[in-house]
Amino acid sequence: MISNFIKRAITGILFVAILVGCILYNSFSFGILFMAISALTIYEFGQLINSRAEGVNVNKTIIMLGGAYLFLAVMGFCIDAADSKIFIPYLLLLLYLMISELYLKRASPMLNWAYSMLSQLYIGLPFALLNVLAFHTDPEYSSVSYNPILPLSIFIFLWLSDTGAYCVGSLIGKHRLFERISPKKSWEGSIGGGVVAIGASFVLAHYFTIMSMWEWAGLALVVVVFGTWGDLTESLLKRQLHVKDSGNILPGHGGMLDRFDSALMAIPAAVFYLYKKVGSRFEALPTFFFTHSVRQGLGLVIYKSFAI
Repeated sequence: MISNFIKRAITGILFVAILVGCILYNSFSFGILFMAISALTIYEFGQLINSRAEGVNVNKTIIMLGGAYLFLAVMGFCIDAADSKIFIPYLLLLLYLMISELYLKRASPMLNWAYSMLSQLYIGLPFALLNVLAFHTDPEYSSVSYNPILPLSIFIFLWLSDTGAYCVGSLIGKHRLFERISPKKSWEGSIGGGVVAIGASFVLAHYFTIMSMWEWAGLALVVVVFGTWGDLTESLLKRQLHVKDSGNILPGHGGMLDRFDSALMAIPAAVFYLYKKVGSRFEALPTFFFTHSVRQGLGLVIYKSFAI
């Protein structure tokens, strides 16, 4: 019991340190990290499907490369390093996945198509959309700048929501949120997690005035709600495949899909919210260079969110 707790704690601390460090360091480290995360998560998904879904045999390498390329293509498009032609190789890869099934004579070609496309829509696209949050046009200089605050805020809201939901649910959770799929989740825990995340949004609004306090609060609410649906979606997938964890790459925490399940729905929802709510200001959010004390404050919030 103690050794498992220590294992979980060490893995959690390293996970947060690498994620936060790479997001804050620069755009290159951000891109390398999430390209790798996207590729590994898709590969894990393919491995899980091939081992558990009867008759299914997806090409793990091709779908992994597809997810990695999609991330880089969207990144290149967002930083104005390439035009829309950069997506042509990705479209050719999707065509290959479909056409190849005509010749491979596998047991379930339609399921292979479906799961291959699902890997791109469910995992590849959300990670690629992180670039839309991270890179913004500066109208004054007609240049693109990297702003780590928005992508980092998504994970801060998710981590604090999970921590708040766990604490509140453990103390007063009585009414099941979705017992058929996730018996341990409660309405009380989910509401408590949402309150903690919205509280954190007020702190971010104080330090980062790129949005108003209520716009930050709205973003937190969107992330919490869709993050919960993302968590439930992965729980449903695992129940259908009769597995407890999606993988074992993260000792004590399961697989990549287990760690990023909430983000896979929260990221697209956050992008949609920002475009609809903030509008043109979202495309021109300036880069913020924040002080050492603010970095320390963010680090403290993130550390405490993983301490449980």
